[in-house]
Amino acid sequence: MDYNSILKDAKETIGKKCRVCKECNGIVCRGEIPGVGGKGTGEGFSINYAKLKEIKINMDTIYDFKEVDTSVELFGKKFAYPIFAAPIGGLNLHYSDVLNDETYSRAIVSGCKMAGAAGFTGDGVKDEFYDLPLKTIEEAGGWGIPTIKPWKKEEVLNKVKKAEAAGALAVAMDVDAAGLALLAALGKPVSPKSVDELKEIISSTKLPFIIKGIMTVKGALKALEAGAYGIVVSNHGGRVLDQTPATVDVLPEIAEAVKGKMKIFIDGGIRTGIDVVKVLALGADAVLIGRPYAVAAYGGGAEAVKIYTEKIGKELRETMIMTGCSKLSDIDESVIYKPSRR
Repeated sequence: MDYNSILKDAKETIGKKCRVCKECNGIVCRGEIPGVGGKGTGEGFSINYAKLKEIKINMDTIYDFKEVDTSVELFGKKFAYPIFAAPIGGLNLHYSDVLNDETYSRAIVSGCKMAGAAGFTGDGVKDEFYDLPLKTIEEAGGWGIPTIKPWKKEEVLNKVKKAEAAGALAVAMDVDAAGLALLAALGKPVSPKSVDELKEIISSTKLPFIIKGIMTVKGALKALEAGAYGIVVSNHGGRVLDQTPATVDVLPEIAEAVKGKMKIFIDGGIRTGIDVVKVLALGADAVLIGRPYAVAAYGGGAEAVKIYTEKIGKELRETMIMTGCSKLSDIDESVIYKPSRR
């Protein structure tokens, strides 16, 4: 199995809503929800990809070479790469019934673990949409991060306790899911969370707590005040609000405000190891990748997820060699090309 065969097989199994495009940029699928596109014009998805492509890399190969170390320490654990699979739920609704939330999560969790990375799992209207993916984390020795929707506080607290019982690495909440109209239409609405409510939830557990869906400095500071271990700079793949800025555009100011005080993850249009270097240079500690992991899982299960993760990791290592970076902490804004203005 290689990456090209994974893409070929995914086209046969993933369903009509994802075309397995050569460039997963949100253009062909824009506005398609249910499906994999961005909301409305689809710009929230496509701008993430486009803005990352605009950033260029400085090449520097005159230095004392040392073996490259792509590893990162998070949640008190060491990972081979700063690369995580983003949470995806509702597989039957948005892709095809070849995989469901349990079998998809099993492929993601076990495949990422084999590659030395980790996967986030999702949540949904039915209890099984959280519980079955969480079961796959427990089966993997806790090697994964369950993600909870912003339900009512009592349900969130209950799901946090389930994550603890499963031995999860951490637990997350995608607060940006507060804009998912599909959940309300299915009879289970979500809502924004106050700082005080988040404080109560976070203080209820010893697990590192990650808040996903931060797009402003104000939001990052609120997450910090609430006691979050980390944040994910994310516009939910453009699926909850049209016309948002690109995640990479808001990352630098957020990093300036909270870097070193909490961990900073980012998602949105990240497709290559070069993209990983770009966002690390701008202040992220690690990345989440969504849709391409779904393609990998449909194209070959856990083994394909492992191959995809290692592909991105290899590209990361090669880019570090070509930019004079021996370890992740060497990656800074000096590797980003900034044209002089006259």
